[in-house]
Amino acid sequence: MNKLHVKTGDNVMIISGKDKGKKGKVLEVSPKEGKVIVEGCNLVTKHVKPRQMGQQGGIVKAEAALYACKVMPVCPKCGKPTRVGHKINEDGKKVRVCKHAGCGETF
Repeated sequence: MNKLHVKTGDNVMIISGKDKGKKGKVLEVSPKEGKVIVEGCNLVTKHVKPRQMGQQGGIVKAEAALYACKVMPVCPKCGKPTRVGHKINEDGKKVRVCKHAGCGETF
């Protein structure tokens, strides 16, 4: 079982590649492949064939998957891309925390 440092719905920043510096929301996570799909990033053109009678075909722009190691979660409090730390709350629940000095915000 492969675990990733990002989850569906996280706000992330891309740290390398053609979309470096862009921020977006994680739409889909594939732990088996180690990839994520980020909203509005890594756009590719797809040639779509009409599947039914009267349906429109053509060229469509869509988000492609990119490796999870190329993205970092953005802290909701300080707004910086951060590494993920883990902490156990008083109620015994394990939560993710921001690793920046003085922040420590859970997300």
